[in-house]
Amino acid sequence: MTGARLAIVPKPLMDYEFAESPAAGDTMRVAHGVYWLRMPLPFALAHINLWLLEDDDAWTIVDSGVATDETKSVWEKTFSERMHGRNPGRVIVTHLHPDHAGCAGWLAGRFDIPLWMSREEYLLCRVLVADTGRMAPEAGDRFYHAAGFPPEALQNYHKIFGYFGRFVSPLPESYKRIRDAEKISVGGSDWEVIVGRGHSPEHACLFNAEQNLLISGDQLLPTISSNVSVYPTEPQADPLGEWLDSLANLRARIPQDVLVLPAHGKPFRGAHERLDALKAEHESCLEQLLEYCREPKRAIDVFPVLFKKAIDRNNLILATGESIAHLNYLLARGFLGIETDRAGVHWYGSN
Repeated sequence: MTGARLAIVPKPLMDYEFAESPAAGDTMRVAHGVYWLRMPLPFALAHINLWLLEDDDAWTIVDSGVATDETKSVWEKTFSERMHGRNPGRVIVTHLHPDHAGCAGWLAGRFDIPLWMSREEYLLCRVLVADTGRMAPEAGDRFYHAAGFPPEALQNYHKIFGYFGRFVSPLPESYKRIRDAEKISVGGSDWEVIVGRGHSPEHACLFNAEQNLLISGDQLLPTISSNVSVYPTEPQADPLGEWLDSLANLRARIPQDVLVLPAHGKPFRGAHERLDALKAEHESCLEQLLEYCREPKRAIDVFPVLFKKAIDRNNLILATGESIAHLNYLLARGFLGIETDRAGVHWYGSN
């Protein structure tokens, strides 16, 4: 970011590949040997797209849904119907969030198959699952108090701490590490790993050059921008800087006309325009945030600049994390300063 005003690129219209989506719990063929499984979620975002890749003698599963009885029931139906009773040979997880990793441990145990995952995602997922049942740490209290949380919001943070593990089956205690630029062969076709950062630490997208397909996970979505947050474990992190760098890296490594298979929404083309729009959206927010902080603000004060919908107790943690990500980005580049008052609350002001 420079001192110049940042350009705002209009949001492009998505060129959707299919007029319809499969019903919740059903599958649809999207390319040779590639099937789309629409898995229901028990959240406001009511679905996740999972991908079944047909191999020579087994199936490769990409992402798994949350660990609920409903999800497992859908998987059982999928095994017997779409997969014709042929067992999966491995499960690949793009990143650690419960809608992606939740059933991975269950699948690995159910079929005695390996889990393939990047190292940072695997290790952090195990740490977060281990937090289940623990009391919220003092570091978390200090972090959210500094952001401006009132007592009732801190009480809610205590209540929901460890919620992550309620939707994630324990991961196997060994796994197969996947790395950036590695090629994974499925059914005689190679899928190249493209790692992105910011939404999660080491998110793995899968690019098939032969079929011109990208399984993008949450790294590239057609209509929403993935949450990019700072958490109490690393309060000075710069995930937004990593996210913007990752968008540029992804753009350089995929063609414009690639068919994007996202985790949410419908498959689409127009990846470069969508990546440009995501970048421009954050840059516009940063410009507005810088102006808004001419008078010092707390993290919870800047929500109107960053979010169109109301922030309540259900989304306060995510909104606060994303607000601090934008503030930290500006801090790291010298556009903002920070002062801490006697009560331990951070105030951000334009330099």
